[in-house]
Amino acid sequence: MFTGIIQAVGKIQDVKVSEKGACFVFESNTLGLNDAKIGDSIAVNGVCLTAVELTNSCFSADVSQETLDCSIFANLQTGDKVNLEKALRLNQGIDGHLVSGHVDGVGVVSNRFSEGESTRFEITVDEDLVKYIARKGSICINGVSLTVNSIEGNVFGVNIVPHTFTVTTLGDLHISAEVNVEIDIIARHLEQLLNNTKTS
Repeated sequence: MFTGIIQAVGKIQDVKVSEKGACFVFESNTLGLNDAKIGDSIAVNGVCLTAVELTNSCFSADVSQETLDCSIFANLQTGDKVNLEKALRLNQGIDGHLVSGHVDGVGVVSNRFSEGESTRFEITVDEDLVKYIARKGSICINGVSLTVNSIEGNVFGVNIVPHTFTVTTLGDLHISAEVNVEIDIIARHLEQLLNNTKTS
């Protein structure tokens, strides 16, 4: 599990694509990998990956074809910046919200404009995700925990404060950019509970 509070911005050092997926090498001098070990989970742009190789400033992770198909990873290239977060520890506070690292779909930035001291992003998602998104609810965009400020049809709006621009890659997003979207895990569990209640 993760919190959606980004701990570092890294970059892709290398990508090797195979028939079964790809192997990515991520570099970060600020994530703090000294206490990490092979097998640890690290969220990269909101996707939970398993470290298979480690150095003091880099880690490698295999990305399955399924993940390439349902996330923005298929479009990432060497040199691209990514948001990084190590897995939540039991003694760690939760400043964002509970994030599983399992991306539900890809959204598209349909609008971006200044709104006071913050920047408003409007993001279009597939119709099947709309029912899980609620105004003032939580959502995760490229690994960043955000609050939904508006939703109209299949477009929702979020406001990014200057601090978040500084410590994440969200400031680099442009209109038509694709982003990883994970809806609030509680909404998924509530749907499953209600469906089971109806059929029992």
